[in-house]
Amino acid sequence: MILRIEKEKLLISKPWFGYVAVFVLSAALYIATCAPTVLWQDSGLFQYRIWHNDLQGKLGLALAHPLYIMIGISAKYIPLGNFAHRINLISAISAAIAVANLFLLMRLWLGKNSPAMASAITLAVSWTFWQHAVIAEVYTLYAAQMLAELIVLLMFIRSRRVGYLFLLALFNGLAISNHMWGVFGFACYTVFLIHLLIRKNITIKIFAVAVVMWIIGALPYEFLVIKSFFATGDFFGTISSALFGGAWQGVVSNTSVSTKIIFENIVFIVLNFPTPSALLIFVGIRSFRNKLPGKAFGNIIIALAILYFVFAFRYTVPDRYAFFLPFYCFAAIFAGIGADWFFRQLANKKWIYLVLCFSMTPAVVYFFTPTIARRYYKSLGQRRQRPYRDEYAYFLEPWKTGYRGAERFATETLETVEQCAVIYAYTTDVHAILVLQETQSIRSDVMVVSDYDASIGAEILNEQAFEKWVKERPVYCASPFKGYCPDWMLENYEFEQTWPIYKVVRKK
Repeated sequence: MILRIEKEKLLISKPWFGYVAVFVLSAALYIATCAPTVLWQDSGLFQYRIWHNDLQGKLGLALAHPLYIMIGISAKYIPLGNFAHRINLISAISAAIAVANLFLLMRLWLGKNSPAMASAITLAVSWTFWQHAVIAEVYTLYAAQMLAELIVLLMFIRSRRVGYLFLLALFNGLAISNHMWGVFGFACYTVFLIHLLIRKNITIKIFAVAVVMWIIGALPYEFLVIKSFFATGDFFGTISSALFGGAWQGVVSNTSVSTKIIFENIVFIVLNFPTPSALLIFVGIRSFRNKLPGKAFGNIIIALAILYFVFAFRYTVPDRYAFFLPFYCFAAIFAGIGADWFFRQLANKKWIYLVLCFSMTPAVVYFFTPTIARRYYKSLGQRRQRPYRDEYAYFLEPWKTGYRGAERFATETLETVEQCAVIYAYTTDVHAILVLQETQSIRSDVMVVSDYDASIGAEILNEQAFEKWVKERPVYCASPFKGYCPDWMLENYEFEQTWPIYKVVRKK
């Protein structure tokens, strides 16, 4: 009993002890469920770019994510384990830091461990967050950065020490170097700093130092922008690329949504919080104003939550569910505030443990979501099926423990084809093949091509080159379906399946 009391005192008096404990537990969860090897889609692209030390990529500046790539390049040179696994682990460690940052934010804010734990658990087991904590992606790193910003903002509000303002500016600059989501924080913090300057709470010198700190944090991104401008001489084109990427201005600035998108967005949100404890989010929103350390802090929290929610809700890209991730961080914040209110109403404090257990129930629910979706959401299974990838399980189960589907597909693809063959692959598949081919030196005689990246020294893909290859060499296509290869390829050639890919022959 005495030992238990002493432990509780330690947690209460030492927030950093709780921080380390939450980090260790979260890291254990995400490392255990992390994908062990090469992956499909954007994750494969990140692995490929890091392998090639490619800071900018080819999708426009807004999708460059240079800070994440720089961290990945550092991990690349760690001589431990599989390269692709090390890159996936960046997301796992970042996610653990994000959950620990959330715990610390709520612990410093509310002064109690139990609501801070409720908040941390809510985020840790949410579907989208967990899913992106175990694959090569930039989102959990951004969540860790955003929550670090809120911690130093809280510390400034309480202490008025300008050093926290400088950290806030630095952290936001670093966040923008990772993802352009940081512009929302930039807008809110800039208004806040200007407000402080007008009210003479800070001097122009302090404001200027904060600007310099932001510039230092954003240097990786600024470097790419300046480099792009000098390379092209196109000022407006560079700005457009920096804000929207190469071809996404329309969807980024979209202001209309269909009924289908609204329904799917609601499903995405419910899937992240399939537990009775989700009601704490609404309780927290209702009691939010009573727990504020300062009006400005509350205004920034509300503004950011709304900005992230609206941005994601009217976004129309296929993977828009991932863009709700920052909003889920704020939902978890509100859940912690709601838990604080609820725990204060309980006469028997043992109910606190029941609430914390309910917060963990999404981890159990996700075991059943693929089965439910197979029955009620047939369209997910009607999409292009990739070899060794069950769309329901891959998409709806957040964990990727032991998943080697992309690696198996890439290995068998390279082993299937003849000497000096050509393989055309869509962006979903191509980077898994390329990363495996290059990192493990498998079948360097095979030329892999796509509309985006290709094997080192490969010829440029076009109709004429493709026709020449078909005449001279064995040619294969990973996905001969509309939307996954050029129309001219589908119109002029036939495809004979040789598992797991298709051999290309001229139409008779």
